[in-house]
Amino acid sequence: MKIFYFTATGNSLDVAKRFGGELYSIPKVLKNNQFSFEDEKIGIVFPCYGFAAPNIVREFTEKITLKSPYIFVIITYGNKLGGGVNWFMQFAEKNNIHIQYADGLLMIDNYLPVFDMEKQKLKSKNIEENLSHLLNDVNQDKHYINSGTFLDSMMTSSIQGLFKIFPNFNSVKNFSVGNSCNGCGTCVKVCPRDNITINKNVDKSKPIYGEHCEFCLACINLCPKKAIQLKKESNPNARFMNENVTLKEIITAND
Repeated sequence: MKIFYFTATGNSLDVAKRFGGELYSIPKVLKNNQFSFEDEKIGIVFPCYGFAAPNIVREFTEKITLKSPYIFVIITYGNKLGGGVNWFMQFAEKNNIHIQYADGLLMIDNYLPVFDMEKQKLKSKNIEENLSHLLNDVNQDKHYINSGTFLDSMMTSSIQGLFKIFPNFNSVKNFSVGNSCNGCGTCVKVCPRDNITINKNVDKSKPIYGEHCEFCLACINLCPKKAIQLKKESNPNARFMNENVTLKEIITAND
């Protein structure tokens, strides 16, 4: 079994690891330019962005060729899934990926502009119980698509439409780097888009952002000094990394 995943703060990597098999980081697959894979069972695990898929997952889906009698998709989310599953099903079909099982898993939401990480950690989300259900389904080769409701699809359409009207809504222009930055380079290593650089020839140089931000917020959540912040966020002192994943694993996945 092969599992392809995209992770920023560890949720989707945690889920991918639970399924076992060979793990393939989506950012690394894109960088290595190997786009044809085959196995008896193939999984794709990624977080829900705007009730749909992150741009990096869309790029992966457009380029990849997957040959398997059973392909499953798990979308991690922290508040509402909306029509995310149905949206991705249609997107995958357009790119000749035929999915037999697709569902979501409610987890901690790391979208800092809206959610306070400390409050998120206190919420009971039944992660282990729900994940166990997904694992059993896939192990039994169950066929199921969580298509959601018409209202769910409308939520996805509305948010995706707004992103097209306001393409800079989630932008690095919303980031600021404080004086506590020590130039350690963690932000560079966890960025899945290679969008951050640090001039090591300059003492205490701060990260410089390019124009290809995924807005995954890994750089902010994983900064050891909490030096990177958003102009507007619910709790600037609260950050998140999945407790079952190490910083080294996230760096390995995205560096």
